[in-house]
Amino acid sequence: MRNIKIIVEYDGTCYHGWQRQPNGSTIQQVLEEKIGTVTQEKVTLISSGRTDAGVHAVNQVANFRTETTINTENLLRGINSLLPADIVVKELSDVDETFHARYDAKSKSYFYQIYTSSIRTALYRNYTWHVYYLLDVSAMRKALLLLEGTHDFSSFCGADDDAADHIRTVMKADIEQRKDHLIIISLDADGFLRYMVRNVVGTLVDVGRGKTTVVDFSDIMVAQDRTKAGMTAPPQGLFLKEVRY
Repeated sequence: MRNIKIIVEYDGTCYHGWQRQPNGSTIQQVLEEKIGTVTQEKVTLISSGRTDAGVHAVNQVANFRTETTINTENLLRGINSLLPADIVVKELSDVDETFHARYDAKSKSYFYQIYTSSIRTALYRNYTWHVYYLLDVSAMRKALLLLEGTHDFSSFCGADDDAADHIRTVMKADIEQRKDHLIIISLDADGFLRYMVRNVVGTLVDVGRGKTTVVDFSDIMVAQDRTKAGMTAPPQGLFLKEVRY
């Protein structure tokens, strides 16, 4: 029995997230079906974590077990030949039998893209949150840096989050303003709660609009109360960038 690790890139626009569901197409479902077609087996993928409907990934990691004797190069080529254009396996390799894509992950990186313009965007509509007003990036940066370190992120978790605790360590938080109307918010952490990045971004946009001050943002973190924070930013601006082991 082989243990295969894959690194996957996908556009989540047309999918109901990563995790297999009884109704609606998902990334996991499509990958398991196509891998199974190549290996002639029933395949179960273990991912580093689920992404929600509409969320994208640059380097999602998953693993599966197989008895196929197809070499890795041909296995990669065969799987990609069957996948739709919005999903691709970028890398495929044999790994130790103990490797587990979820439990062995040490940290993850996400980034979120905001498009700020009074005119809507056609090209970026599936990959950004279109905010129609200018944002104070300097204030957003000051608030964002408060996230660095180990904190209880209860104020930014989803209402249905089932994590054992809400304490996470953010190693790096950054924001970049580009000339093409894009603002990119990046977060590196040892783990993320469900909706954590999107809830942080929604609250940061309130800071950028002047509705919430940097002091208010600090108070929201301390409150450990989701109702104190801002809206959940829409999914299409979010990308899973990297999973580290």
